[in-house]
Amino acid sequence: MPGERATPADAAAWLERNAVDSLPERGLERKLAEERPLRVKLGIDPTAPDIHLGHTVVLRKLREFQDLGHLVVLIIGDYTARVGDPSGRSETRPMLSGAEIDANARTFQEQAFKILDRERIEVRRNGEWLDMPMEELFRLARTSTVAQILERDDFAKRQLAHAPISLLELLYPLLQGYDSVEVEADVELGGTEQKFNLLLARDIQRAYGVPEQTILTMPILPGTDGERRMSKSLGNYIGVSEPPAEIYGKTLSIPDSVVPLYCDLLLGQAVPEDLGPRDAKRALARALVEQFYNLEAAQAAERDFDRVHRDREIPAVIDEVHWPVAELGDTIHLPELIRRGFGGSSSDARRQLAQGGVSIDGEPVTGGTLDLPAAALDGKVLKLGKRRFARVRVG
Repeated sequence: MPGERATPADAAAWLERNAVDSLPERGLERKLAEERPLRVKLGIDPTAPDIHLGHTVVLRKLREFQDLGHLVVLIIGDYTARVGDPSGRSETRPMLSGAEIDANARTFQEQAFKILDRERIEVRRNGEWLDMPMEELFRLARTSTVAQILERDDFAKRQLAHAPISLLELLYPLLQGYDSVEVEADVELGGTEQKFNLLLARDIQRAYGVPEQTILTMPILPGTDGERRMSKSLGNYIGVSEPPAEIYGKTLSIPDSVVPLYCDLLLGQAVPEDLGPRDAKRALARALVEQFYNLEAAQAAERDFDRVHRDREIPAVIDEVHWPVAELGDTIHLPELIRRGFGGSSSDARRQLAQGGVSIDGEPVTGGTLDLPAAALDGKVLKLGKRRFARVRVG
């Protein structure tokens, strides 16, 4: 991190070192030269409750701004989430209820504080200003043209495929840009797929007589498959609130080729030269668990991983899942037991059973078995996937 005597050029170079775009050229340096705390904006639409490592790439960059004395303005898109960001989409997003959006926003915010400094943040909801009179919406709509909006790559692809584009989606970039007007953003961050929206916000600020923001776009983190972007819907994600054993084990599953990128974007450091691929990946896994939990949890996760995958034993400490006979009867319905033990839905549990991903005391559950006597399972170890264990207690 730049020292106390660093020039604006030094600070800008450090902040831009792993960004994809910093626009306009030298714009960030000029903002930093104003020698005041900058208002650094990130807008998030709470369409899902959980943060995964892909989200933390931008959050870590925000933390770097905070550590230099700047203020993060986190905008919870409670209104824009009702529209749905079309960035990178080939179809219209499904609508969420207001209750779902509010619940997701609370969870997302708390998880973001695993990385962000609570003392240097201003949290706003764009429902504060987007619930605007029609006259104001007309004024906003006049700042851009339909041709300009349709230049977006995702809209262009959908036009060629004759896929529908809703009028609400055309409004989305304008609404996001107006957020920058209201909070007087100096800098806005986002992934590379957000570049169009972030630049359009500059045009909207100019139309409203507000100084234009600079933008920084960050790389898209590949998922555990090493190819597609990290996404919960693709199943290639690592959640920041997952158990330490899951974070550790999933990290070890990534291809060697993406370890340097993970180290750069998630730890801010290069792979140690004295480590081979296997040890570099283990060091990365330990560091990530320590970042979201602590050193002891990281060490325990590594011991348990070796105990399970090298020594073929169960972890030293595992949770218990209880089956109340008085309430549910003396026949255990496995999808319900799995749901109680590991979360998720009964349909997820059925899918795991069908795919052979469930075992009891080391024996795979096969043949479409869904129900077993409670007495036969009491005290046995239920295993889901490769790394999740729970001891069954009947009572």
